[in-house]
Formats: sequence, C-alpha cells, structure tokens
Amino acid sequence: MWYNNILETVGNTPLVKLNKIAKDIPATVLAKIETTNPGNSIKDRMALKMIEDAEKSGKLKPGGTIIEGTSGNTGMGLAIAAVIKGYKCIFTSTDKQSKEKFDALRAFGAEVIVCPTNVEPEDPRSYYSVSSRLEREVPNSWKPNQYDNLSNSQAHYEQTGPEIWAQTEGKITHLIAGVGTGGTISGTARYLKEQNPNIKVLGIDTYGSVFKKYKETGEFDKNEIYPYITEGIGEDFLPQNVDFSLIDHFEKVTDMDAALMTREIARKEAIFAGNSTGSAVAGLLQMKDMFKEGDVVVIIFPDHGTRYLGKMYNDDWLRDRGFIKEEKLTARHILSRKESQEIVTIDCEKTVLEAINTIKSLNISQIPVTQKGMVIGKITESDILTSLMENPGIKSQPVSSISTAPFPFIDLNTSIDKISGMINKDNIAVLVEDEAGRIEIITQYDIINAISA
Repeated sequence: MWYNNILETVGNTPLVKLNKIAKDIPATVLAKIETTNPGNSIKDRMALKMIEDAEKSGKLKPGGTIIEGTSGNTGMGLAIAAVIKGYKCIFTSTDKQSKEKFDALRAFGAEVIVCPTNVEPEDPRSYYSVSSRLEREVPNSWKPNQYDNLSNSQAHYEQTGPEIWAQTEGKITHLIAGVGTGGTISGTARYLKEQNPNIKVLGIDTYGSVFKKYKETGEFDKNEIYPYITEGIGEDFLPQNVDFSLIDHFEKVTDMDAALMTREIARKEAIFAGNSTGSAVAGLLQMKDMFKEGDVVVIIFPDHGTRYLGKMYNDDWLRDRGFIKEEKLTARHILSRKESQEIVTIDCEKTVLEAINTIKSLNISQIPVTQKGMVIGKITESDILTSLMENPGIKSQPVSSISTAPFPFIDLNTSIDKISGMINKDNIAVLVEDEAGRIEIITQYDIINAISA
C-alpha cells in the first residue's frame, strides 16, 4: 500500500501506555502520540481541515498566500499542505518561541516574521495584529485564524475523538489535553462526550493564562495575565474554539514543572515530546487523586522534542532560568577527592641541583618556586631537561635562572571545565587556596580522579 501524497498520512496516530512515569497513578494511562503526523504535531489535522474548508467556501483561491499567527506547529501543518497544494505562506510568531520552530517553517519555504511577546493582542506589533495587517495588504491572501476558526475543533471532532474512542474500545474515562487555541480539547471532548457523557475532560493551563479562573468564576481577569515560558498552551484572551462547557476542570502547571517533566518523559518512557506534553504529564501527576483503579486516562502528546532542543533539552537554558542547579564539579570537589598534603615548594635561591634532588626523592614532576614565602614561578621536569641539554653547568645556578611563570591561581568555586581548559602541555597544573588557607596543587591526574570517583 502507498499514499498519493504526504497529506494522506495525517492522523491514525498510536496510543501508547505510560509505565514508569505513571507508576503512582492507579488508572491505566495512555498517550496519544501525535508526533507521528508528517509535521510531527497534532496541528497537522486542523491545518489541513482549515485549508480544505477554505477551498470549499472559496476563501482560499489557487495560487493564494496563507497568512497566520502561529507558535510554529500550526504553521508547519499549513506549510506542508501549502507545498502539496501550491500556496505561499507567511507566518507571524513571537520571540519566546524556539528558534528550531522558525527554522523548520523556513525549510518548507515559508516566510517567518518574529514579533514581541509582551504586548497586548490589539497592539499593532503583536503577532495577531501583524498577521491581520498582512492579510489586508497582500493580494489573494487568506488568514486561517486558528483561534476562532471552528474548522480547528471540527477536525478533532471528526478525527481525534473517534480514533481515541476506537483505540480504547470505548473504555476511556478521562481526557487530558493542553488548552491553547482550544481546538484539540474541545473537538475531541465533544465527540467523546456524545459517546459517553460521564467522560471527564481535564484541561492543562499555565500560570500567566486566563483560562482556569475564567472557567471557575466566569471572570476575565487581566491581573491573571503575565509573561510565561511554557509553549503551546495558555492564552491572554478567549479563543472561540475553547468550549468551556466541555472542559470539566483546568489544572495549572508551572513553567519549571513543565520543562523538567518534558525531559523526564524522554528519560523514563523514551518518548521525545514537546513542552506542552511536559505540562500535561505534570498536570496528570498533580491530579492523581482524581483517578481510581479501572479508569482509562488518555493524554494528548501534541508535538515532538526536536522543536525544543535549544530550550527544555538544553541544560544551560534550564540553568539560566533557575530550573536546575549548577551540578558541575568544582575545585572544591576535586580537593575533597584527593589526599590532602602540604604542597612542596622551593625557594628561588636554591640551586637547580637541589631542585633535581627534590623532584627525584619525592617522585613529583613540578615545584612552585617561592620568594619569601610567596609563589613567584614554577620549575618542571621539562624545564630542567631543556636547560641541562643547553648548559650542563646550570646545575649550580639558582632555580630562579630557569623558573617560568607560576601556575595560575584559581578559587574553590572554579568549575572543572574551566580548570581542564587551563591545564595543557605548557601549564600542567593550577594552584588553589583551600578553606584552611593552605596552597594546594591540582593536576590532570587529580581531575581524572575526581571525575571517576
């Protein structure tokens, strides 16, 4: 069997049981893996549906330009369909989105315009406003408007809901999904609740978004709105695709919990998923008391981890935001793993022969050189050998005559990476003052010993 084009492969995604990460949940927990769609996200479903409906209505004409505000995944679905169907694409997005998302859109020939995140939707600089302006200015263009275009939720009513119902043999008791445009959760929920009104639909929201409070109080509270890092869920307005009557409960998840859980899913379940998946699974664990033995919980895994390599899967990015602590070894750790001993030094007025005898008797390869107790240089085996080859009589001369620049001093908090970079063939050690005020020497051997301990 083959397909006539890549668009025919959209949908029919697998349902996979979660094991290690859901071990404390009494229910059966299943993940709907939407990364197997051609654009690696669930947005392929609604992007194709919106285009097909626009073609039927005459809003999208042959050779037209698709203009949309998108965080990346919808844009990918639209771009893939545009390649097959012969349309151009211009996308606006926000500067909080992953660079990988923009690169992927451009790979399909789309133009991407990056707009500031922290502005009101009605601000002319916002990615909503810029896309609307472009639709007015670009001839033969069409804006899908995924937030308010009900073809979005209809795609999931026609596809995602029926797939989950069939795959669970009608046994699903709970649906968990992130809420952004609202199309995924609302369309899927509408179909599932038509089959069984007792199914509970649990929406995942983020701090900085208005959804949870609006559901619980009916109040649109602008004080709930503030910048957040989590991608793909939450909003600062109410999209028409969000049907609050179908969502039984909203659970908020912090940026940190979402980011760290995204990584845990890969490490515990070998599923390489995106940021909103981390939010959904963190929300599952926060709501564990809602589930009982015999329940069948389905979580939507919307997109792929490759969209987030520079963010949630990047230790430096997480560390910069305080999501993980500095875990690199430091000079302090190296000293704690080596046997403490007083450093051997030699006064600059001592002879080279005395230095040779010290090196031989102690079986060491280098000695810091001091003057009145202060380190002013160093002498190494290679320094001595080179000098003797040039002038055998140098043995009676003072050490200062062949000493070189001192080993660099570092502090106890210097990272092992930096120390390793300082040690090379020209500089075989560093010096550090320990917490008791003693001077200690760190060599390559000490670093190896600390790493392998």
